[in-house]
Amino acid sequence: MQAREMIGKFIFKCVGVLLVMLSLNSTFAQKRSALTMWYDRPADAKVWEQALPLGNGRLGAMVYGIPAVERIQLNEETIWAGGPYRNDNKKGGAALQTIQNYIFDGKPVEADRLANETFFTKTHGMPYQTAGDILLQFRGHEQFQDYYRELDLERAVSLSRYQVDGVTFTREVFTSFADDVIIMQITSSKKGALNGTLTYENEARHRIFKNGQNLILAGRGTDHEGINGQVVYQIHTGLQHTDGNIVVTDSSIDIQQASSIRLYISIASNFQNYKQLGADPYTLAAERLQKAMDKDYQLALRQHTVAYHKQFSRFQLHLGSDSSEHLEPIPSRIANFARTQDPALVTLLAQFGRYLLICSSQPGGQPANLQGIWNRSMQPAWDSKYTININTEMNYWPAEVTNLSSTHAPLFSMIKELSESGAETAKIMYNARGWVAHHNTDIWRVTSPIDFAAAGMWPSGGLWLSQHLWEHYLFTGDKMFLRQYYPVMKGACDFLLSTLITHRGYPAEKWLVLSPSISPEQGPLAAGVTMDNQLCYDMLTRTALAAEALGIDSIYKDTLLATARRIPPMHIGKYNQLQEWLEDVDDPQNQHRHVSHLYGLFPGNQISPFRTPELFEAARNSLVYRGDFATGWSIGWKINLWARLLDGNHAYEIIKKMLTVSDENHPDGRTYPNLFTAHPPFQIDGNFGLTAGIAEMLIQSHDGAVHLLPAIPELWKEGWVKGIKTRGGFEIDLQWKKGKIKELKVFSALGGNLRLRTRFPLKGPGLQVAKGNQTNPLLNPIQIPGPIQSANSHLKGIELPSFYEYDVLTLPGKNYTFRELLN
Repeated sequence: MQAREMIGKFIFKCVGVLLVMLSLNSTFAQKRSALTMWYDRPADAKVWEQALPLGNGRLGAMVYGIPAVERIQLNEETIWAGGPYRNDNKKGGAALQTIQNYIFDGKPVEADRLANETFFTKTHGMPYQTAGDILLQFRGHEQFQDYYRELDLERAVSLSRYQVDGVTFTREVFTSFADDVIIMQITSSKKGALNGTLTYENEARHRIFKNGQNLILAGRGTDHEGINGQVVYQIHTGLQHTDGNIVVTDSSIDIQQASSIRLYISIASNFQNYKQLGADPYTLAAERLQKAMDKDYQLALRQHTVAYHKQFSRFQLHLGSDSSEHLEPIPSRIANFARTQDPALVTLLAQFGRYLLICSSQPGGQPANLQGIWNRSMQPAWDSKYTININTEMNYWPAEVTNLSSTHAPLFSMIKELSESGAETAKIMYNARGWVAHHNTDIWRVTSPIDFAAAGMWPSGGLWLSQHLWEHYLFTGDKMFLRQYYPVMKGACDFLLSTLITHRGYPAEKWLVLSPSISPEQGPLAAGVTMDNQLCYDMLTRTALAAEALGIDSIYKDTLLATARRIPPMHIGKYNQLQEWLEDVDDPQNQHRHVSHLYGLFPGNQISPFRTPELFEAARNSLVYRGDFATGWSIGWKINLWARLLDGNHAYEIIKKMLTVSDENHPDGRTYPNLFTAHPPFQIDGNFGLTAGIAEMLIQSHDGAVHLLPAIPELWKEGWVKGIKTRGGFEIDLQWKKGKIKELKVFSALGGNLRLRTRFPLKGPGLQVAKGNQTNPLLNPIQIPGPIQSANSHLKGIELPSFYEYDVLTLPGKNYTFRELLN
């Protein structure tokens, strides 16, 4: 082993200078692509939102690119406070009926008080925590010039470059998808010019020690709200160098007169699953580190890039070019967007959302949390948990449509785990079968209410999450997947069948409702909240369709459909709005960030311009009342809602509100210099919502057809998209000019009927004018039972342009090409 290491180090030193020159030549020669975020100055050490994010699903790194003191802020997805625990209040089951009676008797204050006393505990979820920072201090680099840094979204590689006294220093960093470590190469154009020190910073309980030529930090997650910190982790850092000298102590690594160094960072914890700890962080981190350090750097970089690019390249987008797109750094482009309307910046932001999803959510790991995987704090805002009354769901809106289906897998695993944990909560707190989850959870998969009644007394978190299981099936047609997760869907329905109660205020209708509940984060406690009704209906009917698709549970299916027919329909209120509650109590001046009653418009499909025109108009009125400006994630939702309302120009106006500078001088801005979106503070769901919204403006497949360019704004006069996915297993390449389709290519993975909806007539092989109902079950929307209750029967729906609809019977694995008939 020693001989092999000596030979390897000798070869590395011999070719070191050559590698430095090749790296520099490659860097200077490489053409900057339209998907490169670049900057002409380093990040401010005090402004985390200027650092550039790297990740491989498990590991996260924020790279500042500061010449004198490079800072790399570290994350590992399982470093959370606390340890396995539950937060069930055993008083809940006994108090449930009394709370329901208070609500039906018009006593919300009493209901709220009793719910807080009996459904909540002092434990409100554990925070996701930083692993600390690595600092690289380079002597004499305080004065620099010709500075440049970038994040290449096509390679998932960060680079910075600058000069000191005529010497060029280049840093290249990536979080390897192939080797599962963080790797940085630093080169100088002058032999022996690198002199510096590497140290750790970490706020948690920790110790630092030398182990051979590696520097190790052993840390621990904190205690929180009475739960002992049980997550222990280790960070192993190793350095390779071409020449000069490396000295490792029990606190630092000193770099002396090197020409090139390579830094390897490996992190592991003792986390095994949400119920169990006990993995060996030392062995895991050490083995990954040694394996990575034994590999040739260029091979490691190439394997990382190939593994990442295989996912990223599946979807390509062009919304038009701007003459300044390569000439201005990102902060200037954001600041000037109101003037330039730079379509290339919108494209970049859409692809940045896909980049973040790839980097924060990979099969076998944890789902993207409130900040994805990037968090600088021990106590982040909202604990950086999983807020499942929209935020976690929004993280995955781009997954299927932008061809990143595999990134969905961690969410599916979490839903399965919540169904296990939530079965105990359903039994203890609701005297119910099945499983339940409320508005918030964490890595320990707690499912009981969190925070307080007006925000947390919402038993529909599991219902919303479970829709992602059905949506994945609609996009992929994967019956093995559906069979695997059908018990989870069935468990969510079992909870409804054992908790839905008859609403006492409407005895003639015999409506079944959830109570107690809220319209998310608005209170007061109520029964039959519109969003709950929509989610109950989707859960019951989609599980019935799943049973039918699998050829099982026919009697159970009939029970689900019979129950769905007793869910209250949506109502139109006195302000011509879609009512947020069963009672007509909406305030048209209310501009709350949550627009929960519009779930039925997006991401649901219960509200349609073709099937429910009155509800469609009422939903639009509600959205107008809410206003366009909001927190970052709410803006992301509104882009999707306006796209579903087929109003591309209005959706684009919302995009413009997102692309505003957010910094200490612009508190109302919604985009940080590193393109993170601002709540404020940073929440990653705004990025994902925007990416999904742009896709929704280009393609929709929820309403019985694949609708092409349903909400294209006038400013996007020409463009193209490749690899966008639709329900039914279709993959679309689409090119347009002046709002008309120049060419449409469709790959049919599953076969079956494809119904196309367009503004202009199409031509192509096999096209027939559509007749009758859609025959493809993956594209066929569920019909809403029962009448639409309306206090304003004069609503007739928004006047829409005429559309053409065509059917083509596709074969699996075949490509089809169509064009518009141009005058």
